[in-house]
Amino acid sequence: MNVLPRGVRHIAACLDRDEQIALVEEIRAVVEAAPLYRPEMPGTGKPFSVRMTNCGRLGWVSDRSGYRYQPLHPATGTPWPPIPERLLALWRSVAAYPHPPEACLVNHYDAQARLGLHQDRDEDDLAAPVVSVSLGDACRFRVGETTRGGRTTSLKLVSGDVLVLGGEGRLAYHGVDRIYPGTSALLRKSGRINLTLRRVTKPEPDAS
Repeated sequence: MNVLPRGVRHIAACLDRDEQIALVEEIRAVVEAAPLYRPEMPGTGKPFSVRMTNCGRLGWVSDRSGYRYQPLHPATGTPWPPIPERLLALWRSVAAYPHPPEACLVNHYDAQARLGLHQDRDEDDLAAPVVSVSLGDACRFRVGETTRGGRTTSLKLVSGDVLVLGGEGRLAYHGVDRIYPGTSALLRKSGRINLTLRRVTKPEPDAS
């Protein structure tokens, strides 16, 4: 049995088949409004192997000038579509955080796509967790400690699984080592969709 770092929680089979199907349809509408594009590495301009888009008030982007959140799609210049209510309800159920997410990254992995070990630290509010949803083909997910080069653990994420990185595990290094093609018939074509809910800004102090 894999022992996950403190603050990292794997909720297996969190979404049943019907919920997954409904969520995929909502994400298709998001992609229609905000088409998938291929981000670039800062500095080098090397393209990611993952295609992505966003929904929510803010969206995460990466290009030659760096990583950042912005309110407009970098290719179309239009605002991101809203986060589906189904995902907001999931956040309220598992995040244990009183304020809603402001961004949902939509990452599409084909059979060759990978994502190297990294931290999610472009947000101002690190008290909020990151909530990740897997749809489609399974993947081998790797998660480590909050320092690069520390011990890592691998686990298989399948469609409907949810992963929460919070508390001591909020800045855990993590990545996707490989995709297992053909392990799910959820999507029309082979592949994996990962949805990552994030709070970006710190909530305003209570005026009262």
